[in-house]
Amino acid sequence: MAGHHPHRLTRVTRRERAALVGLVAGSARRLEAERSIEELAGLADAAGADVVLRVLQERPKPDPSTFLGSGKIKMLAGSCAEAGVDIVIFDNELTPAQLRQIEEDVDRKIIDRTQLILDIFARRARTREGKLQVELAQLKYLLPRLVGAGDALSRLGGGIGTRGPGETKLETDRRRIRTRIHAVSHDIEQVRKRRSQLRERRHKASVPTVALVGYTNAGKTTLFNVLTRANAEASNALFVTLDPLVRQVRLPDSRELLVSDTVGFIDRLPHALVAAFRATLEETAEADLIVHVIDAAAADRDRRMTAVNQVLDEVGAIKVPLLEVYNKCDLLTPAERRRLHDQDSASLCVSALTGNGVDELLDTITSRVALDVQRMTLTFDAHDPADRDRIAGLYRQARVIQHEARDGQVSIVADVPRRLVGRLG
Repeated sequence: MAGHHPHRLTRVTRRERAALVGLVAGSARRLEAERSIEELAGLADAAGADVVLRVLQERPKPDPSTFLGSGKIKMLAGSCAEAGVDIVIFDNELTPAQLRQIEEDVDRKIIDRTQLILDIFARRARTREGKLQVELAQLKYLLPRLVGAGDALSRLGGGIGTRGPGETKLETDRRRIRTRIHAVSHDIEQVRKRRSQLRERRHKASVPTVALVGYTNAGKTTLFNVLTRANAEASNALFVTLDPLVRQVRLPDSRELLVSDTVGFIDRLPHALVAAFRATLEETAEADLIVHVIDAAAADRDRRMTAVNQVLDEVGAIKVPLLEVYNKCDLLTPAERRRLHDQDSASLCVSALTGNGVDELLDTITSRVALDVQRMTLTFDAHDPADRDRIAGLYRQARVIQHEARDGQVSIVADVPRRLVGRLG
């Protein structure tokens, strides 16, 4: 039967059964390890697996060959057989040697946190650029793990850890991978050039840009939709936004802003990904203002904020002015809201879902990007088409205080952003 793909159907109907493995380095770290495993369970679910087993092992540091130690690995193998586990996901990055040894001992498909995140990114990428970046990160991660891994890879079969962008099977031939890495890198370079030209054009038009950043699932996309009155896909799943969306926002005083929504950050975001998404994240470093959207109701809010700040630092965006916005405030009690305000009186408390506080947020963004203004009086010729265009531009980019027309002359008093003063004066 033409177009019939039985393996595709089974993938839809049957979710893989997953075991999660984490390491507790000393008793003080237990809570941290439990939170991390909880996050890993969310990632596994997003990748299409049901978690049927969780193992937290206490030891001062990972065993160089089996990560858990040989005795514990044998126990893991037994538990996996008993629970009918298809895939074992480690909460840490495994070395190529560990990966091979564990695969041999447990006789199951083994992946680590990085591969899992890459897999989710592979399924979420929509644009050509997003797909290229994910594929590059996957191939670079896979290459050193292929050495002498002939039979280990045959265990991979299909499913999580083997999917490239768009559900195609990931290339596993070393020679072909090297060729593909070269081709994908070249394509990404072209995309970066094009993106920087677009940015250059936007800068020339001098429309201020605001970048939304935040931990994954902090509600950035919902807020983006509220601000831009758009309907980008917002969901509870992780990493729904992979490709930067840039939309126009018309402010109440009729000036324009550009708002860009970026990929959700996550703690210990794999370096392969930070590198791959540098082009996407460059949008952030070039913005006039970064709005850090924080899930106010998250139990580990501070840890998430630190993770976001680390990624901002890595992509060179730490020097951009930053506005912290606590989202999901509808989930807080009045006492918690007060505590938040006492802790950080400059921050804003909003709910993208109910729309509460969003107007105040827009006002704050407006004043932050327009803070640096100079009052100017400018004269134009009302009959000159070029001057008429300039007047329209002034209304878009500055705040017009007074507009007088007399004898074919137009005189305008306006608060002009300082970066435009040189061009208008």
